[in-house]
Amino acid sequence: MTDIRVPKLNSNDTAYVLVEWLVADGQRAEAGDPIVLLETSKATEELVAEEDGFVWRELPVNADCPPGALIARITTGGERPSATPPGTADCGSAPGMGAASKVSSTSGTGSASGAGSASRTGTAATGVAATETAGTGAAETGAAETGAASGGGPSHEPLITVPAQELIDELGIDPEEVRALGVPVVRTADVERLVAGRMAPPDPASGVAPSDPASGVAGVPYALSRVQRAVARAVRSSHETIPAAYTVMKIDVGAGLEMAAQLTREIRRPVGLPELVTCAVARLHATFPLFYATIVDENSAMMAEAPHIGVTIDTGAGLYVPVIHDAAGRSVRDVANRLMEYRLAAVTGDFRESDLTGANIVVTLHHDGDVTLAIPLIFPGHVCALAVTAPQAVLRLEAGEVVSRTVADIGLAYDHRLINGRDAALFLRALKALLEAPEEVVRRSS
Repeated sequence: MTDIRVPKLNSNDTAYVLVEWLVADGQRAEAGDPIVLLETSKATEELVAEEDGFVWRELPVNADCPPGALIARITTGGERPSATPPGTADCGSAPGMGAASKVSSTSGTGSASGAGSASRTGTAATGVAATETAGTGAAETGAAETGAASGGGPSHEPLITVPAQELIDELGIDPEEVRALGVPVVRTADVERLVAGRMAPPDPASGVAPSDPASGVAGVPYALSRVQRAVARAVRSSHETIPAAYTVMKIDVGAGLEMAAQLTREIRRPVGLPELVTCAVARLHATFPLFYATIVDENSAMMAEAPHIGVTIDTGAGLYVPVIHDAAGRSVRDVANRLMEYRLAAVTGDFRESDLTGANIVVTLHHDGDVTLAIPLIFPGHVCALAVTAPQAVLRLEAGEVVSRTVADIGLAYDHRLINGRDAALFLRALKALLEAPEEVVRRSS
């Protein structure tokens, strides 16, 4: 018998929410098969079976799961292990959630008849209730997974995660709007997407906290999204702990943009300055390893085996920093494909936790053509971050003639405990040399 325990998925959360079981209780799975979906503050993550066998659930849907909690067991035989009854594993659960939740229609009572008190996911705000399965605390196979209650409740009722329900209650979202999302499991990102699509501002007398700044009303609190709350924690930690300095250099990117346009036609994926800068920064790891290190304490840093480059993406649904892992071993095509996948994921917030973790340096992108200087945040634990502004056309005097060039100001914020100004200038000059000879970046990336 093998215990499946919740891994530590990030450094921001003390617990995650069990969003959905991907296998039925007692169903056979093969090693590597996804079995359960967890939600963190910024992403969702699948846990997989570690070996072939029968999967036995230990926690219900919507349970709060701290790292190390027992979430499932895998046995070679088809009989449930008797050590721990399902739904009673060593893990905190959502308020009122002593058992698996299932969604059923109610008449506004907030609990189903014959059941214990409704969970946080049920209730007046949505018109659906989460009830407990009497006696065992185990999820009813089929009913909990499809959103249909036993006894013939509507099969179209979605399951709602605890954080999503809290946001629904806070914003006073109509149950019909939640159902209209058309998803079997409603997560926080789904609710935020719903709110972002609203055009009408909230009624000031309602006291509802808007989550879209454009909908804000004077005197009504503005509710930060979960993504923005995560950003706020990182910003505060960075400013409190990192003595940062900053250097910026003007780089001619004309030849690079011409090559990027050619590559876009060849590989049928958008290639631009972000892709070229990501590849160029990856190539500098071998020469400037300290820039990719991780702070251990005031006296030491841990060198990185490979450059894992975070790239900022903000499509209006929140700021994300997905990671190009082992970027030095990737071609420009690979980087372009990955960044395109991340841009699409940023629209809905549909990231895996592994997409957002592991970076050791960050490239921040500032696309507005009128931005000429941006000082990036150094993420806690990192040593450096780069800021890339939009290319600008400039006139220069070269050999007595006025010529037009396309340049970008690329800046480096660095932790002055490890990096000095001379080192920062050398790094930027090496980056300049690569970007002004882009065939070298592409050749090394092939």
